[in-house]
Parts: sequence; structure tokens; C-alpha cells
Amino acid sequence: MQALDTTIVNTALPSIARSLGVQPLVTEWVIVSYILTMALLTPASGWLADRFGTRRVYQAAITLFVVGSLSCAGAHTLPQLVAARVVQGLGGSMLLPIGRLAVLRRVGGEQFVAALALISVAGQVGPIVGPTLGGWFVEAMSWHWIFLINVPIGVAGLLAVQRYLPHDSASATPPFDIVGCTLLSLAMIALSLAVDAPVQSHRAAWSAALSGVGAAAALAYLPYARHRRHPLFRLGLFGEPNFGVGLLGNLVCRVGSSAVPFLLPLLLQLELGYSPLQSGLMMLPAALAGVVAKRWIAPLVQRHGYDAFLRVNTTVVGGSIVGFAFIGPHTPPWLAIGLLAAFGASNSMQFAAMNSVTLKGLSHADAGSGNSLFSMVQMLAMSLGVSIGGALVKLFSGPSGPELLGFRMSFACVGVIALAAVLVFRGIDREPGASRAHAPAAAAGR
Repeated sequence: MQALDTTIVNTALPSIARSLGVQPLVTEWVIVSYILTMALLTPASGWLADRFGTRRVYQAAITLFVVGSLSCAGAHTLPQLVAARVVQGLGGSMLLPIGRLAVLRRVGGEQFVAALALISVAGQVGPIVGPTLGGWFVEAMSWHWIFLINVPIGVAGLLAVQRYLPHDSASATPPFDIVGCTLLSLAMIALSLAVDAPVQSHRAAWSAALSGVGAAAALAYLPYARHRRHPLFRLGLFGEPNFGVGLLGNLVCRVGSSAVPFLLPLLLQLELGYSPLQSGLMMLPAALAGVVAKRWIAPLVQRHGYDAFLRVNTTVVGGSIVGFAFIGPHTPPWLAIGLLAAFGASNSMQFAAMNSVTLKGLSHADAGSGNSLFSMVQMLAMSLGVSIGGALVKLFSGPSGPELLGFRMSFACVGVIALAAVLVFRGIDREPGASRAHAPAAAAGR
């Protein structure tokens, strides 16, 4: 459900905008509210599972997601839809972490790797099926079905949990760091709102104020975490050199690449006359190329090392995004498909390599905390990518609404943002030749 819902909404945004009587770019908050909510609650998922039991929390997560999906389908205004997406995000924030934790606690030995590989299949289904399925639902029925599809899946999931997931008792846990979570949550929300402040008057002043609040909240966490016994994230995590570099590189690169799934369906439908189904099918080459390219990562990293691989591959990712700026009414379909395939393949390898180089040097004790912080930064980058992409289109378009030039300039800008990650990855510590053989197999997820 989570993997599908992350991508199925994009192709339906123009139809949702028409149905709710709003401008298409305003619907960015349908995506941003969902991603931000997931980011804010993800660090608490493991603590909740320990405190209340894996089975009980997983059932609650599925139920929340289904209730949120029904509320989305029943929304009649944009604020109602955004509020329903927040409920969806509450459930979605726990689906993947708690599901993976349940497998970790129940499956051991050699079977664990096979189980994780099976879980990763779900992550691949979303990008492949989501855009096309969303376009088909919009054309054959209505946009409401992109949310209603979650109901039968969720019911099946609840029955499976009831049948197969054993009861587990709650365990003693240290107090959850509510203050630290609040500070980081405030920083993420303020920075996301600052990019495209949802106000009409004095927007620049609001953006500056929100940026200041976000920066102040993030900086306030540093002395707080330094003196707390059990902080949400230990500052010692950054003692591993590649963790900080990988985290920053992830943030910069994902801001650029995360704008593409939002902007491209809008460009195809609003400016080039594609139907929702056609625009969904156009995303297939990127998804399929991404699945195929995953097998190339290990040998390339083993041969060239993370530093060289990420510098070259990041250039391909950013260059392909800039290439979308040249798509127009007269662009040959084969050229657009080739560009999408190049983006999908390089982006898929980029995610796996960035994940691995960021996390592989952490100690066993820091792995869980580092992974949670890494997940938060990933989701923040996705939220910022959508917000920045929408803000750029508004900036470069005329007062009447989106224009082809606005989309072209926006793709060029977000492509340059992704390219800037090349400078960040120059700071990666080169590993000794013997350790290069550790390919990013553990980073199969996105």
C-alpha cells in the first residue's frame, strides 16, 4: 500500500485539481503533507513497537492507512484531502519499519536475507504499477479509486496479521525523546513551508521567518542532544565521516530527483496534451530501467569505488533531469523514452549507492538510530523536491498559470540542484581496496 500510494497519486493530480476547483500546482500539498507526516513519525515506530508490541502497532498502522484512504476518497475540498492524507501518513510511517521489524524478529539465519529480498519486491511494484494504474483509474472510473484500492489490500493485510503474526508482549523501553522529536519535526515543517509559503500576502517575509524558525529549531537540537542521556539521534553518529557526507549528498540529490515524478505528469497532461493513462505509461521506462539497473551497482562499485561511482552517476542523474527541459510538443517519443530510461536507471543506482555509503560505516549500536535519521532526511528531501518544483513553475510561469517555459526552466533548475551533489560526494573517504568489495547489497530499498 505504501509503495503504491507514493506514486499512484502523481498522474491523478490534474484531475483532482479540476474536481476540487483548484490550480494544479496547489495540489503539491496532497503529496507534501503525506511525506512530511511519514517523516515525522518514522523515528517513533520502533519505540512504539517495543512499548506496545509489534502485532498491535502493525494492526493500528494498517487500520489508520485504510481509514485515511477512505477519507481521501470522500474529500470534497483540498483542505479535507490534505487532512486525510495526514491520517494516511500516520499509518504509512509505520507500515514499512514495523513490517521489516516483524520479519527481523521472527526470521533468522540465512532465511532473513531471502525474506528482505522478498520485501523489496513491494518497493519495486509501486514505481512500476503506480503511475499507470493511477492514470487508468482516472480515465476508466474517477480519481477517488486511487485511494479506494487501498481498502481491499488493507483488509487482506489485517487478516494476514491476525492469522500469521504471533502475539508479542510489550517490553521495557527508555522514555521516548519527545522534545528532540518536536524540535526536528518543527525544523522539517518550517523549512518545507518556507520553500512555498501557503500565504498570498508578504510571502517573502513569511518564507524568511519560517526559514529562521526551521534553522533555529535544528540548531537548538544540537546542545539539547549533547546533554540528554537518550536523545532521539546521537550526535556521535557524525563521527563516522561518510555518514555526514552521505546524508548531505542524499538531501541535495534527492531534492532534484524527487521533483521529477511530480513535475513530469503535470507537464505531459497540462502542456503536451497527454491523457492521464498516457502520462502514466510514459513513466514505465524509468521504473523498468531502474529495476534492471539494480544488478549493475555491485560490480561498478567494486571496480571504481563509491567516490568515483557517485560522482559520475550523480552527473548522469542531474544531466538527465536537465534534459527534461527540452521535451516539447515536437519531441520524438523514442527520445523522451530514452531520456526517461536513462534517468530511471541512474536514479535507481544512485539511491542504492547513497544508502550504502551513508550507513555501512555505522556501528551495530548506531545502525538503528542512523537508519531512522537517514529515513527522515530522505523524506524531507522528497517533500522539498515537490515544494521547490512547484514553486519554480509558479515563479517562471505567467499569472494565468503553468506554461511550457515554466516547466522547462524548473527542470533545468532542479537538475542543477541534483548536480550540486557531485561537489558533496567529493568528500567521501576513499576506502582501502579490500573494503571496496562490500557492494551495496544491503541498500536495496529506496
